[in-house]
Parts: sequence; structure tokens; C-alpha cells
Amino acid sequence: MDASTDLHFPPAERIGSAPLLRTERLTVRFGGLAALNGVNFELARDEVRAIIGPNGAGKSTFFNCLTGVLRPSSGRILFKGEDITGLSCDRISRKGIARSYQITNILPNATALENVRIAAQSRRHRWSMFTHHRAYGDIIAKAEAALEAVGLRGKAEVLAANLSHGEQRNLEIGIALATEPELLCLDEPTAGMSAAETRDAMELVRRIAKNLTILIVEHDMQVVMELAHRITVFHYGEVLAEGTPAEIQRNPKVLEVYLKT
Repeated sequence: MDASTDLHFPPAERIGSAPLLRTERLTVRFGGLAALNGVNFELARDEVRAIIGPNGAGKSTFFNCLTGVLRPSSGRILFKGEDITGLSCDRISRKGIARSYQITNILPNATALENVRIAAQSRRHRWSMFTHHRAYGDIIAKAEAALEAVGLRGKAEVLAANLSHGEQRNLEIGIALATEPELLCLDEPTAGMSAAETRDAMELVRRIAKNLTILIVEHDMQVVMELAHRITVFHYGEVLAEGTPAEIQRNPKVLEVYLKT
């Protein structure tokens, strides 16, 4: 059996036409500056959606709202039809949204397995400093399955600090998978990677996309064009355009503000 089947993913019968994620006039203001301005957005189940745009376009702010890092000034975020606007990061995680960060967010002095085990435990048990983690057999199984899914099962006992950069980025995705998400938000997953590491990361995203919905912020246009089913382009805190990779490559507004050569 494929290890990914050990992880909790939405069964096929739950996949329908209603969007998994929707935002309604989502707005974030910092003083007089609108970092997001009335963003309406829909993401279908099983979709790989890329968000692109110039620096300062609002991409990170949008991610931060979806994952509870920032509270919107106005508007709504609906996940599986439920209003999750303004919920804390941990509550949003428990709803089924996980995230990786642009800067690797791992515990360097813990092993790969310990990093993922802590994430898996956050969804299953209350923390007890008096209970040895090996007592949680189901947690270890989930953690090992997450490592297998990202190609790190053989590095389970290696300290995260001793993994290569690409392996650390994969570990972070494993940490996110261990929380059993239905939506995985990837923030610049190939940042700082070599060409070979980037190819491996793309293959990993393709593999895990068979089991869950992915929203990705990425500057590497080759990665975006090859992975995304659809692309949303942000500009000055608003949605400038949306479409398939082919449509975005031909869009004159996008060519003017972002895809200039």
C-alpha cells in the first residue's frame, strides 16, 4: 500500500462542485494602505492553484489571512462553507488548512521524525510532558507515513539541521501533511533550491496533489506553469487576472505588469 493512503485525505465521494475555499471582499489595511482590497477568490477541490504577482502585490498577506496569521480588516473567508474569518492559526489548522513558509520553519535540533511527530500529535492528542511519545503508536505511524510521502523515511532519525536545504523544505511539507490537511498552502516551496532540487520538489507536489488541494505562491514561472491548473495574478492587493497557464501567458494586463521580458 502506498504510504500516502495512511494519511487522512478527503474521500472521493466528498468531492463536489462547491468551492473548497472562498473569500468574499477580503480586505486588509495597514493604516491607510490596503494590502488586500476586496479580494473575491474561489478554489475548487483537488485543484492546484498558483498565486503570482510582483513583490508587494498582496500574496503573502492573502496567505497570512487564510492561515490565521493576520486578521482581515473586513470581508470573509469560507472553508468548506464554514466562516473561518479571524480564527487563530491552531484552530484553522484543525479545520484542515496547513501551510509551509517561505523561510524554512523546522526544529533544527530535533530529528525529522520528531518534527513530523509533533505536528501529527497536534491533531490527535493533548500534549503531556509526562507521557513518552512512543506510547502514541498511531501518531508515530502518521508521522512515518508523512515522511514516506515526502521521500524522507530513510532520514527519520537524522537531525533536521543535518538535512540538505531541499530535504529541509520537503520536511516542512511533511510537517504540514502530518496535520492531515484538506488544503495545503505552499509559500515559495522552491526558494533557494538548485535546479535538481527544484525538479524533485515539483515531482513531490505532483505526487501529493493526487490526494489534496494545493494553493501555491511561487516566483519561478516554470514551476508555476508546469504545476498549476489555474493561476491567480495579484497586483496592488487586488486580483488582476485569473485563468489557465496558457491564458495567463497571453493576458496583456499580466504581460504588462508582471511577465515582462
